[in-house]
Amino acid sequence: MIKIRQYQAKDAKALWHLFFNTVRAVNARDYAQAQVEAWAPESFDMTVWQNKMNDIQPFVAELDCVVVGYCDLQPDGLIDHFFCHHEYQGQGIGRALMNHILSLADERDASRLYSHVSITARPFFEHFGFSVMNEQRISLRGQELTNFVMERRF
Repeated sequence: MIKIRQYQAKDAKALWHLFFNTVRAVNARDYAQAQVEAWAPESFDMTVWQNKMNDIQPFVAELDCVVVGYCDLQPDGLIDHFFCHHEYQGQGIGRALMNHILSLADERDASRLYSHVSITARPFFEHFGFSVMNEQRISLRGQELTNFVMERRF
């Protein structure tokens, strides 16, 4: 059974590895090698990552004590990070995390959720009622990547 819990500072390293491997293995279907290398670089300052995770306070999904996904929901409705472990794709991890976010949004009486969604994740977000507001190109470590601003209104 998938368990979703609050982030703990000791999770940062596991979340980095999950993020890195998922971008490199899964997002590589829709982005060039140079783009995924810019998005998830080999060498990254873990202090910067730790600070980011401390700031966004993600929810962590576990399956049999293995960290298999994470996501966050910011007070303004932003979903800043949403990643499922590359070896656990299609096993309901994303659905469990999104249902958790939707439940929180309901509790908070949110009127809108939004995210900057990769090409890869777009169909998943659409399945949960998000619509593309606009396509954008972002510059990251010398590479230009396409993503979508998507939102869901309540």
